[in-house]
Amino acid sequence: MKSLLLPLVFISTLCYSQTSVEQDIIDIEQKVIEWRHHFHQYPELSNREYKTAEKIAEHLRSLDLEVQTGIAKTGVVAILRGDQPGKVIALRADIDALPVTERNDLPFKSEVRTTFLNTETGVMHACGHDTHTAILMGVAEVLSKHKDKIKGTVKFIFQPAEEGPPPGEEGGAKLMIKEGVLENPKPDAIFGLHIRSNYDVGTIYYKKGGIMASVERFVINVKGKQTHGGRPWLGVDPILISAKIIDGLQTIVSRESKLVDEAAVITVGKITAGTRFNVIPESAELIGTVRTLDPDMKALIIRRMTEMTKTIAKAYGGEATIEFQNNTTITYNDHDLVDQMLPSLQKVAGAKNVRLRKATTGGEDFSYYQEIVPGFFFFLGGMTPGNTEPYPHHTPDFKIDDKGMLLGVKAMTQITFDFLNN
Repeated sequence: MKSLLLPLVFISTLCYSQTSVEQDIIDIEQKVIEWRHHFHQYPELSNREYKTAEKIAEHLRSLDLEVQTGIAKTGVVAILRGDQPGKVIALRADIDALPVTERNDLPFKSEVRTTFLNTETGVMHACGHDTHTAILMGVAEVLSKHKDKIKGTVKFIFQPAEEGPPPGEEGGAKLMIKEGVLENPKPDAIFGLHIRSNYDVGTIYYKKGGIMASVERFVINVKGKQTHGGRPWLGVDPILISAKIIDGLQTIVSRESKLVDEAAVITVGKITAGTRFNVIPESAELIGTVRTLDPDMKALIIRRMTEMTKTIAKAYGGEATIEFQNNTTITYNDHDLVDQMLPSLQKVAGAKNVRLRKATTGGEDFSYYQEIVPGFFFFLGGMTPGNTEPYPHHTPDFKIDDKGMLLGVKAMTQITFDFLNN
């Protein structure tokens, strides 16, 4: 993505009373924690965040902000106009939870149950979106008290369905954009953060360029010829063909992709075929994901997967088709924007606690905003210092230390003042 920003010189002298803002941030910490506990205890799945959106909107209205609801089904957007004219900054938080049954023993543990894709399951904020939401609500309250010191406009975006909308529905950042979230006014830049269970509280991690991967879902349908399991020569075995396809796809990464530039992953996560031990079925279905961090590498991998799938199937007497569905594009941090705002992060966390990291093959639909306006997405530490076995995201035991959120409020507040006022 080509930078839309000219290099800027960072001005370290702030245009507001730092002591006053810092005190407001300190004073709001307990509120942020309480909001987070509420959202954690009452989580809602993608495109179903009705009560979550209601609570967010109620808070934003109490701050006398211009509030819009029902964007991309359950999204909430609020506008804060500073007393002086200037640029427009957007701050984004995701608000949806996951179909995961929580195992943590917490006083605010989720007991919510639902049916997801015809399966009974619990609902849990197993990726930290509850913290993102609470942090941004806190930032909105702090900034609303200092409109007289803001040059420009702040747009708060509370986005549903980051984890992906239910099958057959639109949602997430794509639908937010489609419904005009980056218009009236259009942001000059957008910022987002993601808390991490494996980074110490008090730390921030960043990277210029691609920091999170493009995520493609693929489905391969293999057609063979059904026959008795004891007489395979009378048919064409789609399970055997599937095995050969899976093996072949891995050579695209290991032998054709220039991994010294960026990482890439091809994973088959689900195979469906057959009904009995002694029947070779007529067909098989493979479902998986492709993760890439470079547009050219992505194009190569998709092209070679398409060629290889059809060719391997034909070589064994069968047929195969492959379809791709884009879930996220590359989360790409604008180089100039990172250079401009890195001092802001260092100011609130300390230079030694703002650390460069390598890219991750996880995906984020924040990437779609970055295709339209320059964006900066960074990671926030949420692990209790000294913890040597943090639980991963998207698991029943996922846990975040509440103490990590205060730095999130500080970081987003500092970024806002520095971007608009310098």
